[in-house]
Amino acid sequence: MPQTRSDAKVEADLTHAHGPTDINDALVTHEAKRALVWFGLAGGMALVVVLAQPLLVVFGGIVFGGLIDGGARLLGRVAPWPRGVRVALVLLGAVVFLLSTFIYAGNEIADQAAALPAMIRTQTLHLLQIARHHGIAVNPASIQTLTDKALSSIDQITGVVGGLIGGLTTLTAIIVLGIYFAIDPGSYQRGVVWLMPRASRPFFLDTFAHLGHTLRRLLAGRLLGMTVEGVSIGLALGIYGVPMASLLGLIAGLLAFLPNIGAPISGLLMVLIGFSGGSHMGLYCIGVYVVVQGIDGNIIVPMVAKKSADLAPALVLGMQLVMGVLFGILGLALADPLLAMIKVTLEQMAVRRKRKARIVGGRSVPVGG
Repeated sequence: MPQTRSDAKVEADLTHAHGPTDINDALVTHEAKRALVWFGLAGGMALVVVLAQPLLVVFGGIVFGGLIDGGARLLGRVAPWPRGVRVALVLLGAVVFLLSTFIYAGNEIADQAAALPAMIRTQTLHLLQIARHHGIAVNPASIQTLTDKALSSIDQITGVVGGLIGGLTTLTAIIVLGIYFAIDPGSYQRGVVWLMPRASRPFFLDTFAHLGHTLRRLLAGRLLGMTVEGVSIGLALGIYGVPMASLLGLIAGLLAFLPNIGAPISGLLMVLIGFSGGSHMGLYCIGVYVVVQGIDGNIIVPMVAKKSADLAPALVLGMQLVMGVLFGILGLALADPLLAMIKVTLEQMAVRRKRKARIVGGRSVPVGG
């Protein structure tokens, strides 16, 4: 049935009439928008808490992608091939290295890892008995308790690789995400920037560039430190005939990815195993640890810090403790890169505010933004 004139008039009046959700007062509208922003932030924070584990896996993929991207960029300086080819070559090189290591040293390392808990138990009991002999009151029950705790800690350390393999789904997701991010990082970056306000897009593009540069430098430094510590400790202990030298070198190299925490743990293991061969071997292991950590702390770490985010050790340790408690080994491994990303973002925001302060009327009062 065609609309009558009165029906059309009523529809027009309803179209232009104010509804219960319309706000005429400009001040009320402004405050409502501010309240909506705060509610949005609260909801976003709640969503982050709920989705913390998946978001951490995504960040792990970004970190792994940054590692591949760094290798592809380094290869591009020598051979300017297409990006996909360089990424494939980096991945192929990593697979070949892991397979060759497993073929030539896998059985030896596996045997040493199986024998390590028993040796740790024996050495712990021996040291505690020496302490008791020299007047330190330690009853047998305490000795057994401390031994079990030490053995439990060692089992967790030597089970890091096994734990990662056990969490095959998480590890696979991180690897797949990292490969996708490394193949075409620009598309993901443009997608995120497109979601931002138009006036802020140049700032986010510049910030992403700084984040990528810092992440690549940080990971390159970590790989350098892992290689230096693992190879040097393995060779030095092997030359002297320290038991389980290959395994100790591998553990030292893996734990070197965790600043502040990894080195003392690997050093304690090395010295504890060294004293199983006598006091001279134990002192030799202490000397190897001091020399290697001296090179890493005085040469490698300062060199990396100058070219990446220079993070305070106490801040890194605190972040590692929090992330380790909340998310386990994955959070512990990603605490350092996450802290570096937060630091770079805050620095870029501070630079932006300083630039705005110089532009607005020549005044030194910064404006928000």
